[in-house]
Amino acid sequence: MSALPLILASASPRRRELLTQIGVPHQLHPVDICEAPQAGEEASAYTQRLALEKAQSAQNQLTYPAWILGSDTTVVVDGEILGKPENQAQHQQMLLKLSGRRHQVVTAVALVGPDTQALRCVITEVEFADLSLAQIAAYWQTGEPQDKAGGYAIQGLASVFVKAIHGSYSAVVGLPLFETAQLLSEYQIPMWHQAQS
Repeated sequence: MSALPLILASASPRRRELLTQIGVPHQLHPVDICEAPQAGEEASAYTQRLALEKAQSAQNQLTYPAWILGSDTTVVVDGEILGKPENQAQHQQMLLKLSGRRHQVVTAVALVGPDTQALRCVITEVEFADLSLAQIAAYWQTGEPQDKAGGYAIQGLASVFVKAIHGSYSAVVGLPLFETAQLLSEYQIPMWHQAQS
């Protein structure tokens, strides 16, 4: 079993809750990196790059050896990456693109440690109901979508927009638990079922 601490390179309360849910002891070390896509970068490559950069950035800032988990989530429709809405007009535009159709949520998890870099990437398909302009405006006023990729939180008020989900629900929230657990197990990083070992 790994004696090194696990650091979550994220300020996201949702990712922290998900790690806690599967009994993974961890500490927080949020990092701030540039999240702009590179020219011609497709969503899966972009998301994996950001997850890895977050973990590497935290590793460079720490003064002791540790395992570091970085993660990133991207909402994609028609190949277009939807970031976090900067204002109400941009939010409306985003949700109109998602209204009444399916889109993809790409979530990457990176684990960085002593001489180690490992990545997992999960793509989940989410189907939205038809949304009215009034619904979209009311949702913006709640304040929930303002720091969310794609302008919505599936685990929050926007759950009423979701007709169907094909794939990992936890990945859409921000951390694919099955794949994260596999990654941690591979490097003997403890979870709930190893707590008594």
